[in-house]
Amino acid sequence: MSAKVEISNAEWEIMRLLWTLKSATSRQLTKLLSAKFQWKTATVKTLLRRLADKKIVRIEKNGRAFTYYPNVPEQETIEHQLMDSVGKICQMHVGKTLDEVIKEVPLTQNDIARLQETLKVKSKNAPTELECNCLSCSQSKS
Repeated sequence: MSAKVEISNAEWEIMRLLWTLKSATSRQLTKLLSAKFQWKTATVKTLLRRLADKKIVRIEKNGRAFTYYPNVPEQETIEHQLMDSVGKICQMHVGKTLDEVIKEVPLTQNDIARLQETLKVKSKNAPTELECNCLSCSQSKS
């Protein structure tokens, strides 16, 4: 995976549109986002500027309008976001948390088959227990 990308919840909404549309003007994005969130043009432009400053979107000037393009791959960005969240959980709770996520999210037959294969491979070297990796536990071992 490439460098870690920090995206706020509001910025995610814009990125989801840009990844889907492949490119858009601020006017197009405002029209779509104002219908869902009642966002004003200034809000969308502020978020686009932040994303551009972070190099997450690329801007091209076309006459008087600016066109925005995603500058980071969608799947890698999703994986970074998820791994960042998982990294904040005590590793003793990650398995149960993933189990709960799998129970709740819709999955295709192909998704399930891929997960089963991944777990089959992973189980060959998996320990029977994981140690707590919380700060308080790691300090008490020192």
